Amino acid sequence: MLQSVLSMANRKDGDVRPQIAKVTPAAAIAGGEFQIRGKCFAKSARPRVSFGEVDAPVVIGSDSFVIARVPETASVGELVIRSGEEASPVWACEIGIQIVEGVHPVANPAVDAAGNIFTTLSGSRGQKTPASVYKTDLNYNTKPFLSDVMNATSLAFDREGFLYISSRYDGIVYQVTPAGAMSVYVEGMGVATGIAFDPDENLYVGDRQGTIFKISRSRQIYVFATVEPSIAAYHLAFGPDRNLYVTGPTTSSFDSVYRVAPTGDVDTFYRGLGRPQGMAFDAEDRLYVAASLGGRRGVVRFDADRQPELFLSGPGIVGLAFTPSRSIVVATNSLLYRVDAGIGGRPLP
Repeated sequence: MLQSVLSMANRKDGDVRPQIAKVTPAAAIAGGEFQIRGKCFAKSARPRVSFGEVDAPVVIGSDSFVIARVPETASVGELVIRSGEEASPVWACEIGIQIVEGVHPVANPAVDAAGNIFTTLSGSRGQKTPASVYKTDLNYNTKPFLSDVMNATSLAFDREGFLYISSRYDGIVYQVTPAGAMSVYVEGMGVATGIAFDPDENLYVGDRQGTIFKISRSRQIYVFATVEPSIAAYHLAFGPDRNLYVTGPTTSSFDSVYRVAPTGDVDTFYRGLGRPQGMAFDAEDRLYVAASLGGRRGVVRFDADRQPELFLSGPGIVGLAFTPSRSIVVATNSLLYRVDAGIGGRPLP
C-alpha cells in the first residue's frame, strides 16, 4: 500500500519514466558505444538498454548518464532505456548494417558512380591472397574483382571510371578498366599506400617512408612534399580548398592531420587524434577521419572551424566512403558496414 502511495505521489510530481535528452554520437557500428544523457534512468532498478528487440551491454549506468555498447546482432536504431517496468520513449539513432565480411581493407573503400563498392583483401606483407579486390553491387552481392595485385592497399577512381590500386609490396599503382583489365600506371613509388586525384586529375601517391609523389596525366613523376614517416600508411584526400589532406598513424596517441598546399608546403590542420587513417569529405565540405578522439574510437567529423566531434563510434575502423544513395560505407579491418546517415559525399575533384 505504501509503495502504491509513493508511486502515485511520484507520478503527481512528474513522470518517473526514463527520459532521454541527448545521445552521442549520431551513429555507431557493432562494438561502438552510445553515450546517453537524461533522467530517471535508475529510479527503481539498474538501467537496461535495447536497440529494437536486442538487449545491449551497459558499460556505465547511472540515473542521468548511460553508456551502451552496440551488440553484434543489433540492426534497428530504436534505442530504449528501461528501469524496472518503466521504459523511455524510443530514441532514433543510426546503426551500421554489416554488408561485407571476409575482406581485409587497410584504407578507404571506393565507390563508383553507379554505387558499386570496392574493397581489398590486402593480407600481410608478401602474402598472396585468393583475391586482391572485391566488388559489391547495389544488391550487396560481393564477388572477387581482381586477383593479381600483391598487398592491394589504397583505391581511387578517376573521372572516367577507371580504378587505381596501390601496392605497398612492389611500389606500383595499377590502373583497372571498368571491365577489370589491369595495367601498370606508374611504378617506383616506394612503400606505396594512399592515393588521391586533384581537380586537375594529377595523381598523388604516399610513400609511407616520408614522400608524397605527384604524377601528371602524362605520367611524369615529381616529389610533391615530404612528411613524417608512418609505421602503417599514408591516407590522402583532396579538400574543397584544393589542398591535400594527409594522415599517417604513428605510435603516438596524439597524431596530426596534415594539410599540403598546391605549392607542396605542409602545415598541421589538426593535432590530437589517435591513429588517424582513411578520410573523406561530404557535400558540405566537412572532413571525416577514421580515428580516436579523446579515447573514443570511430569516425571523427570536423566543422568549418576545425572543431572535431565523434560522428560515429566503432572499433577497428580504417576508412570510409560516401555512396550516391547518401549512405556511408565504413570499413574495419575485416568488414564493411552501411550507415544510412543521409549525407552526400563530395564529388570527385
